[in-house]
Amino acid sequence: MQLQIIQTTDEFHTLSAEWNTLLAKSANNIPFLRHEYLTTWWNTLGGGEWSQGELYIILGRDQAGSLQGIAPLFLHEKTVMFIGSHEISDYLDFIAFADQLEPFIAAVLDHFMSDTAPAWDMFDLYNLVEGTDILTLLEAGARQRGFTYTQEQIQPAPRIPLAENWEAYLENIQGKQRREMRRKLRRAESFYAPVEWYIVEDESQLNDEIDAFMTLMAYDPEKEKFLTDVMSGQMRAAVHTAFRAGWLQLAFLTVGGEKAAAYLNFDYDNQIWVYNSGINFKFQELSPGWVLLAHLIQWAIARGRTTFDMLRGAEVYKYRFGGVDQFVMRVQIRK
Repeated sequence: MQLQIIQTTDEFHTLSAEWNTLLAKSANNIPFLRHEYLTTWWNTLGGGEWSQGELYIILGRDQAGSLQGIAPLFLHEKTVMFIGSHEISDYLDFIAFADQLEPFIAAVLDHFMSDTAPAWDMFDLYNLVEGTDILTLLEAGARQRGFTYTQEQIQPAPRIPLAENWEAYLENIQGKQRREMRRKLRRAESFYAPVEWYIVEDESQLNDEIDAFMTLMAYDPEKEKFLTDVMSGQMRAAVHTAFRAGWLQLAFLTVGGEKAAAYLNFDYDNQIWVYNSGINFKFQELSPGWVLLAHLIQWAIARGRTTFDMLRGAEVYKYRFGGVDQFVMRVQIRK
């Protein structure tokens, strides 16, 4: 396998078509690895999460020049990390055809043993999904080359498997939670003011809807602190990027015309990925977040989506809706 090193933003931007084509057929097709998502992340270094970084993407090509693998990496001082690391990108990984992943990882590790590699002390790879082949390959490859390898479980990321219909989905969750969900939906139907919900479809209204979403986020003091100017700009750019690519799901619940709750999701690869949310606590008695999430699950089931991925975090409501834990891992490889 022939390796090509990408170190400039201009080169990075030229890869869009073949990058996304490979990702769609790869062993791990997730929205956080889309070219448009990662280039948006790189423009602000994760909304200011990193003060500086050097691009170091490694492409693997066959003899005909066809793209077989991508290592979406950057260097922070002497640490090799995934582009997207690590706070705002829930899952990260290498990108390769399933049958090319092993030779590609071997080629990448061999490169970092060579004289042409940049100065480095450690790989620090966040948010790899537990149980995936890449973890086995990284450990075996690192040890074979005399590197040290450590792996730790860092966070749960519950996933909700969806059934063929709404009633079948309800039967799969605990009886108490099933009754609670039905009760809250009935309360919303009989509320003193009209309770409605919608998914944003008009791009001309998108900036106003993003503003409204961030206002709802900021009712939570921790999220308000998170929304720095740079991070807000990163989120705005990511929303526009996902909308143009066709996989944004920005949804609002309104009460008497006033926005009460919102979810920022990605509708990607026949799954819903729940990225962030916001609630107006003025309507807390209605449980607007629960009500909107229930409607979105109904919407997803009706359209044949297979999974509602709640992403990282062990918030209780994720399990009440039927979330089943998977975990994300952090891998460190040292010389």
